[in-house]
Amino acid sequence: MTDRPIDPDVDLHVPAQRAELHWPVIAVIAAGGALGALARYGAQTALPAGPGEFPWATFLVNVSGCLLIGVLMVVITEVREAHRLVRPFLGVGILGGYTTFSTYVVDVQRAVAAGAPVTGLLYLAATLLAALAAVTAGMWVTRRLAKTRMSAR
Repeated sequence: MTDRPIDPDVDLHVPAQRAELHWPVIAVIAAGGALGALARYGAQTALPAGPGEFPWATFLVNVSGCLLIGVLMVVITEVREAHRLVRPFLGVGILGGYTTFSTYVVDVQRAVAAGAPVTGLLYLAATLLAALAAVTAGMWVTRRLAKTRMSAR
């Protein structure tokens, strides 16, 4: 095992790249994924949506997850060096299990099938725009806070 950072773009079809995945990496991804999925389940339970209704839980989960990934990536790539398992645990595991863009697509299909195409299209566009804005805002705010903190030293 090595202390080198884990390449986020591992192609499992390439044996040399597959070797980067060791049991600790797989374990932290699995543990983080379970925690993220539980958090998403909690949100889905707290804010259920019926057929044709705007799926607020999925929308809020995906947007908040994008905000957090923006913050995380700036912190671990620009602000401070992180342990090699931080990105797999937090980024791939927790935030990967928490966000759910597959449910987003199913929610759009359900809204259209329930006779609410306007809701489905609004949700489709709003999620895309809000998720992109959230990741950008997370990165921007984190960079500004980091600069302010560095200049205060």
